[in-house]
Amino acid sequence: MGSKQKLPAIKAIQFNSRPCIELDDLWQALHSSFNSAHNHQININILNKILLKPVSDWKSFSKEEFKNTISKCNDTLAPGPDKISWKILKWIVNDNNYLTSIINIANAYINLEH
Repeated sequence: MGSKQKLPAIKAIQFNSRPCIELDDLWQALHSSFNSAHNHQININILNKILLKPVSDWKSFSKEEFKNTISKCNDTLAPGPDKISWKILKWIVNDNNYLTSIINIANAYINLEH
């Protein structure tokens, strides 16, 4: 395991008038909040006042849209934990077979609602 790191101080999360900057402080705040609310009667009708927003359909990605979008990304940066740079990704999608596979994967995620 790595070294224990302090959580960033956030003014909105406080317990006993002190910011929760340690994981133990945050745990105590959550534990105390839970215990103070435990076995209290609640009125779930408040949830009926929440307005439902219409669901938007996602459109499938097109090859042109995908290539145009990644063309704007900085070649020296990596887009995620895999550390594949945008430059490499741009090179990969120049091959139509690879581009088609990436588009199919992205659209499958959309269609499966992930």
